[in-house]
Amino acid sequence: MRRIREVESALIKLFADSEVPGFIHLSIGQEGVAAGVMSALKPQDTIATTHRGHGHVLARGLDLGLFFGEIMGKAGGICGGRGGSMHVSDMALGIIGANGIVGAGIPIALGSALAHDVKGNAGVAVAFFGDGAMAEGVLHETMNLAAIWKLPLLLVCENNGWSEFSPTSRQFVAPLEAIAGAFGLPYARADGAHVLEVADVATRMIKGLREGAGAAVLECSTKRVRGHYEGDPQKYRDAAEIEALDLTDPLIAGRMRLLQEGTSEAEVQQIDDAVAADVQAAVERARSDALPEFEAALSGVYGVSVPNQSGVA
Repeated sequence: MRRIREVESALIKLFADSEVPGFIHLSIGQEGVAAGVMSALKPQDTIATTHRGHGHVLARGLDLGLFFGEIMGKAGGICGGRGGSMHVSDMALGIIGANGIVGAGIPIALGSALAHDVKGNAGVAVAFFGDGAMAEGVLHETMNLAAIWKLPLLLVCENNGWSEFSPTSRQFVAPLEAIAGAFGLPYARADGAHVLEVADVATRMIKGLREGAGAAVLECSTKRVRGHYEGDPQKYRDAAEIEALDLTDPLIAGRMRLLQEGTSEAEVQQIDDAVAADVQAAVERARSDALPEFEAALSGVYGVSVPNQSGVA
């Protein structure tokens, strides 16, 4: 969680200094969900994330240098600087991609869950989505197929109460628990401010997926600290709500838990300092990297058609 927070905080300054091209959507305040769910996954598992997905890929283990290189549009980024913030992927880690379209990663994760099932590798797929995606038909279609085929798919909703600039309650009436129930999917809720609670619930649900119980839905209540996009003035948001965000900060809660369990302040500070140093080193590495060559822009976009023995491509 500290790594995610440190990275996102660094991106605030990098974006303000015009070192990040395009838009970024930060996950500050939602770190407990990413860290908790990822703790329950194994190497063969896959995840599909969202436009607000930095925390997910970092918690999955994406190298900091490759991450910053990608966000800053450099040739040494994990996707060669092509994808940027909303299209980070690393197949070696089972990160099958972030997505700039609301809900679009959900059916991709469904396909990955089907692949796990066909291969019989005991893997599971996780689809992250925000509460703003509950109105997307693709979520309902995915739930239907996942239920029919009993696929190892965990649908994780990070419910921060906002659909871009509007409260989700103003645009969609059905609660997620009712939607899951309509498709006969097991449903559980966790407090995203408490990472151990998220980890415990996710571990239990993923165990069922591996045992063949079929798809399930996990809803994590959380808070979005920054705006929809970085630079969003959030004039639509009540000032009292923003001022109270520390009360649900997963890092504050996690720090308190560590101290209660006997970890010293010095040990916690040592972690903070080490993470800060790692992040700064990764930023400097990305800064020194080259921009992509224009000639390579089409590389990996089109496949090469190879004729068969009859000469048909």
